[in-house]
Amino acid sequence: MKELIDIQRELKVHKSQNNDFGKYKYRSCEDILEVVKPLCVERSCLLTLTDEITMLGDRYYVKATATISLTGNIDTLDKLNTINIEGLNKISVSAYAREAETKKGMDASQITGSASSYARKYALNGLFCIDDTKDADTMDNSTPAPEPATTQQRATLKDYQAGFKKEGDLKAMGHLQVHLDNKDLTKQKASEVIADIKKYLEVPQ
Repeated sequence: MKELIDIQRELKVHKSQNNDFGKYKYRSCEDILEVVKPLCVERSCLLTLTDEITMLGDRYYVKATATISLTGNIDTLDKLNTINIEGLNKISVSAYAREAETKKGMDASQITGSASSYARKYALNGLFCIDDTKDADTMDNSTPAPEPATTQQRATLKDYQAGFKKEGDLKAMGHLQVHLDNKDLTKQKASEVIADIKKYLEVPQ
């Protein structure tokens, strides 16, 4: 389809959205549609997006299909040297997105809507040959930064250290001091250290 080739060549969709958590820019489905709609109108093309819920294995997926078709009359199609035969004046691309079982702050309908937006975006990417190496589209794929140790955890470690000092356990005191001096001590690591101390105290000395 000549019209689609022209649209692919002219289409430029900047990444105007910001993912503050992952620190990167991305484009959304809405961003693509805002730019591509006028290009379709100029070439008498109709762009449609449809969704279908399908099960693959034991999980539900949203299957989004982006379809572009010519809407001109027979004379117009002849002038454009386009054969007006079903299948030759219509091109579709589909993409899938799996619904998350749960997502914090979203109810069931919002989870489906998020999957739909994600799948539609990638269907549009495929149809218009948009390269999108980074994506969020309401879904956070970045690795969260580790949480720092809490004030309570550090206080607990200091209490244990004071107990070891009374008992004259210099080795245990030194081990705890290394962690207390670590400004980047994480919540997970602090929990592991506290658990190790409890096991240590359970063993007869």
